[in-house]
Amino acid sequence: MNVYIMTDIEGISGIYCREQVLPDMRRFGEGRELMTADVNACAAGLKAAGADRIYVRDCHGGSYTILEEKVSDDVDYLVCGATGSDRFPGLEDCGAVILLGYHAMAGTAGAILEHSMSSATVQNYWINGVKSGETGIDAGICGERGVPVIMVSGDDKLCAEARRFIPGVYSAEVKKGITCFGGMLLPPAKARRLIADTAEEAYRHAADIRPLVWDNPVSFRVEVTERSQLPSALGKPYMTVIDGRTYEVTGDSMAEAFFRSL
Repeated sequence: MNVYIMTDIEGISGIYCREQVLPDMRRFGEGRELMTADVNACAAGLKAAGADRIYVRDCHGGSYTILEEKVSDDVDYLVCGATGSDRFPGLEDCGAVILLGYHAMAGTAGAILEHSMSSATVQNYWINGVKSGETGIDAGICGERGVPVIMVSGDDKLCAEARRFIPGVYSAEVKKGITCFGGMLLPPAKARRLIADTAEEAYRHAADIRPLVWDNPVSFRVEVTERSQLPSALGKPYMTVIDGRTYEVTGDSMAEAFFRSL
């Protein structure tokens, strides 16, 4: 079976501050190294369990985070750059997904670098009335294509969030959040062993985890931050303005609803 690793950076082991995740900050190079090391550990665990091919998508920011020349030979394909309206190019070749380095949804108390897609513009998301973050969105996009998320990695708040949405999902808790910008982190070697061991175990039990499928049609409600503007509803019959900071779109799938919300 082929496996798709979708990466973000805020939940990567060793990450706890803005300077490690933003390209114009002095510690971004460190963040890139840490992400690449977690990817390699995850891929090693999957290959040890018998995975055939491993696809890795660099999905943080503008897809320029992973250090391509330091990616191990366990990875078969890197998905980089703009991917249009397909959030998971190549997913049709894979039987399982891992959300590596994910973070808790916006507003989660004590979660490291919590947000939902954009801390600058998005206050909250709701999917079919359920407050959700990126884990619920991405697991839903994969799930409606018949592919389960079998593992996540991140802090303790992210892992708990993932278990609420995906019963039976395996989680590599590489840190415990204390505040948005601080936590208790596993040392690098221990964190990477945990990621590799969890990936191996998740792969061996992938058949036990069901895809997350949201009821259709999907309603996707967005509350923007205080100084952000709502998108124009002109020419968008699927969009309803709720109030000055909140709007809702509908779609026949999670993917359609999500991309209509942007």
